[in-house]
Amino acid sequence: MAVWIQAQQLQGDALHQMQSLYGQHFPIEVRHYLSQWIEGQLWDSIDLENPQEEFKAKRMLDSLIQELQNKAEHQMGEDGFLLRIKLGHYATQLKSTYDRCPLELVRCIKHILYTEQRLVREATNSNSPGGGMLDSMSQKYQQINQAFEELRVMTQDTENDLRKLQHNQEYFIIQYQESLRIQAQLSSLSTLPPADRLLREPALQSKRATVEAWLTREANTLQKYRLDLAEKHQKTLQLLRKQQTIILDDELIQWKRRQQLAGNGGPPEGGLDVLQSWCEKLAEMIWQNRQQIRRAEHLRQQLPIPGPIEELLTELNSTITDIISALVTSTFIIEKQPPQVLKTQTKFAATVRLLVGGKLNVHMNPPQVKATIISEQQAKALLKNENTRNDSSGEILNNNCVMEYHQTTGTLSAHFRNMSLKRIKRSDRRGAESVTEEKFTILFESQFSVGGNELVFQVKTLSLPVVVIVHGSQDNNATATVLWDNAFAEPGRVPFIVPDKVLWPQLCEALNMKYKAEVQSNRGLSEENLVFLAQKAFSSSSINPEDYRNMTMSWSQFNRESLPGRNFTFWQWFDGVMELMKKHLKPHWNDGAILGFVNKQQAQDMLMSKPNGTFLLRFSDSEIGGITIAWVAENPNKPGERMVWNLMPYTTKDFSIRSLADRISDLNHLLFLYPDRPKDEVFSKYYTPPLSKAVDGYVKPQIKQVVPEFTTASPDPSGGNPTYMDHAASPSVSHPHNYGIYPPMSDSMLDGDGEFDLEDTMDVARHVEELLRRPMETQWSGQQS
Repeated sequence: MAVWIQAQQLQGDALHQMQSLYGQHFPIEVRHYLSQWIEGQLWDSIDLENPQEEFKAKRMLDSLIQELQNKAEHQMGEDGFLLRIKLGHYATQLKSTYDRCPLELVRCIKHILYTEQRLVREATNSNSPGGGMLDSMSQKYQQINQAFEELRVMTQDTENDLRKLQHNQEYFIIQYQESLRIQAQLSSLSTLPPADRLLREPALQSKRATVEAWLTREANTLQKYRLDLAEKHQKTLQLLRKQQTIILDDELIQWKRRQQLAGNGGPPEGGLDVLQSWCEKLAEMIWQNRQQIRRAEHLRQQLPIPGPIEELLTELNSTITDIISALVTSTFIIEKQPPQVLKTQTKFAATVRLLVGGKLNVHMNPPQVKATIISEQQAKALLKNENTRNDSSGEILNNNCVMEYHQTTGTLSAHFRNMSLKRIKRSDRRGAESVTEEKFTILFESQFSVGGNELVFQVKTLSLPVVVIVHGSQDNNATATVLWDNAFAEPGRVPFIVPDKVLWPQLCEALNMKYKAEVQSNRGLSEENLVFLAQKAFSSSSINPEDYRNMTMSWSQFNRESLPGRNFTFWQWFDGVMELMKKHLKPHWNDGAILGFVNKQQAQDMLMSKPNGTFLLRFSDSEIGGITIAWVAENPNKPGERMVWNLMPYTTKDFSIRSLADRISDLNHLLFLYPDRPKDEVFSKYYTPPLSKAVDGYVKPQIKQVVPEFTTASPDPSGGNPTYMDHAASPSVSHPHNYGIYPPMSDSMLDGDGEFDLEDTMDVARHVEELLRRPMETQWSGQQS
């Protein structure tokens, strides 16, 4: 069901929230009449932080205005005339508002759609048949909203009490002035004759006694009112602090944790709109209570009455200041993290945001944010409030940015779009630690005031750990450091402590998350895949997953020590697999065509039970980022005996020349993808279409893969060029022709393990390609004559 149809069915506070999304910046009538068009556009495909996307946003704006004008022209009936004028006016208004800043229109509509979807989702959950069976998230949201309602009632109650206290105190002061006037009259009686004095004094004395008795009684009442109000404020502040703890120490910390896991390929951390709305409600409640406490303090100063109220008000002032300070400093956050593997002399971006900026009117005097790169040790000292003397560990260009307020979304943020790390200063490394294990962080800091300079805040926030590299070859190891930190960092840790070893299932979870994200696939690592990885990691032969449940893997085993008999680490091998899949083999993995995580012995056991020509694809054990084809065929040296052959591993370099599907198509002796799928059924949709005919006297070269031991030249039935047949005899017993364009092949390309070296084969292909590049008239002049 369309979101707009559901949004119109909202009720109560949800309906009010939905209606508040609209106004001059985006009229609700536009949403209504263009609902289907608006919901059909790919708003999320536009990156708001990339200025180059402005062209796409402009096209969206133009399309929206065109749709609106079309809708206006087709309005008929009694009300059509007025509606036509209204929609035309909105088209002009939107063009005027967003023509110079089309990205703001996209930001506005994305905010509206996201909020509507959330409101509809929450309403659907709360109205579901199992009303008492709300999911935990909805229950949590309900509890937070109930606490806000309780705080609203308490704040309104103290506001009423404060007004009553103010009214009573004003009346008390009037009566006190009356007592002073009576006292002055009594004092003036001494100037009167004795008879007059005796006549008037008793009445004045009686009146004075009455007023003074009332003042004494009312002073006690005022004192009680003040104490009662202070106690109510104490309870309000306790609930405020509790609510703030839930939002900042639970919800915001969880959001930051999701943001960190998103750096490893986890699901997106989600928008900040809900968190911002909560933080703004907190700010509003805190500020109202702070103003009430200040008014109570002012009333006390106007009419000092001896008692404990002065001390209580001082304590309340201190508490409320602490609460708002914690709120402001904790809601200065990094919405978009800088890249965690940061290359020097390379442009990068980041976005910081103050969740309560709009509510506290910070944008009235927009603060400036500064970015600095600091080391792990400097970050530790900073969090201990030690004097770091403004030290930095490098120089960032374009590291100052003013916070901007976006009226449509109510967000206050600073977008650093063109930062660049000019240089880095490294510390002395410990032991075996390499430069790609050294962690830095980007420190963002700012200063601003609220309430007419009543409170001045210095805010700071640290980015996720950053590893600085100077060359692309370091990216692999730097990514390992970041992966380990993101996966296993504890909330509230000392920067940037991580465990030295973790349980194997924990690491599997991190690897699976990273793999799915890099390959962009819903097909993750199966239990069999993870057993294969465990065998590789622990040099084990066990195929039982339970044997690895309680095993731990250290950082050294992960990416410091090479695998037995290899010159690369476990992570380097795994990262090579991801790189290969991401660049060239993603569709085949998604199709289930690549088993991948299978060793040579397992491949042999699997294939020997299958017909000749059955093959599978597995990752190379001996080469980073390599994949090989294993297939079962006759042993040319022992007639009647079968064996499994392994092709020399392909790498990214090979697939940039010819794709996997085309290579498999070239090899006619490969018939069935394990277990029994005809290869064309699996791969034909990825084959490169045949080359077109010669143009302008030139023929296009074509590269074909050949494994000489499994091919022979034979006439094409159609009378065309020679083809290679999969049923050819073994090279040890056959005698293929030596064509002049091929270099002689004196030695077999088989190695001792039944693997082939494709280098010679590729030399042949390149030789053919070179010949075919020559002009036809030169190459074939002898035949033409």
